[in-house]
Amino acid sequence: MDAWEGWQVKPSPNGDNRRDQQGRFAAGNPGGPGNPHAAQVGRLRSALLNAVTEEDMRAVVSTLVDQAKAGSVASARVLFDRVLGKPIEADLIARIEALEGQIRGGAG
Repeated sequence: MDAWEGWQVKPSPNGDNRRDQQGRFAAGNPGGPGNPHAAQVGRLRSALLNAVTEEDMRAVVSTLVDQAKAGSVASARVLFDRVLGKPIEADLIARIEALEGQIRGGAG
């Protein structure tokens, strides 16, 4: 049975769309256009990195810690998420480590 049975138009093999008989990208297909904003985002990241010093980062982190200590739940959450990882990520890491222990024959 033909995989394209029931379809009105089959993909053109290695025609203008550079696809094979099964509709997959063929060798030499350049792929999509990519992210049209990637270059701009790269320039903005570079500008931000050039504008922020290590001392700026220390000051921002110090303020974040002070706010968390003063009872700001939002600041504490940001701080914990950045330092410890988001809860699901931390749980995932623990589960992976336990599985690796089992694979190696340990108690995990």
